[in-house]
Amino acid sequence: MSKKQVVVIDYGMGNLWSVASAIRHLGAEPHITTSAKEISSANFLILPGVGSFRRAMEAIRKNSIDQAILQSLSQSETKLLGICLGMQLLGSTSSEDGNTQGLGLVPNTVQKFTNNANTRLKIPHVGFSEVKHDSNTKLFSSIPSESCFYFVHSYFMGLTPTIKGVATCNHGVEFVAAFEQGQVSGTQFHPEKSQSIGLHLLKNFLER
Repeated sequence: MSKKQVVVIDYGMGNLWSVASAIRHLGAEPHITTSAKEISSANFLILPGVGSFRRAMEAIRKNSIDQAILQSLSQSETKLLGICLGMQLLGSTSSEDGNTQGLGLVPNTVQKFTNNANTRLKIPHVGFSEVKHDSNTKLFSSIPSESCFYFVHSYFMGLTPTIKGVATCNHGVEFVAAFEQGQVSGTQFHPEKSQSIGLHLLKNFLER
């Protein structure tokens, strides 16, 4: 039997090789591509990302990757995982570098961590932090709630009842650490940098 192929979307702003290495370690075959045609026909998609929301969306639209993702998701068997900036891009808008429209796959806005008179946060939020989750989600199957995952980010998705299967983390404010909604899921943390527990989550994604 051939290995399960996972398409890692390359739009110029992702931790492509670390994600690909983790996927390969799990026995699947990662395929890094910029091709809209290959993305549109994939069954497993990973959208990684580090950097500017605005620049990422400009690159995604320029290369028709947004339309390719939507076409791929029109197939009921397709599964998509956004990681870090990749998860934020799945939302409606971000305030980073001005107001920018995202892919709109989940109804949420992305905002920046801020300090006030009562909080003095380290920004960006970097390091291992506890993630609380609903044990019914497939993404966190057999992963204890309050397990630690690796984060590095200055912007976050706020909590909203319109997003299902939400896991949370707290960094001065409670925010969406991960979600699972139908064919689309995302993690604000980097599972590929979260040691064995992160590999377990990626394995769950591949077996959804």
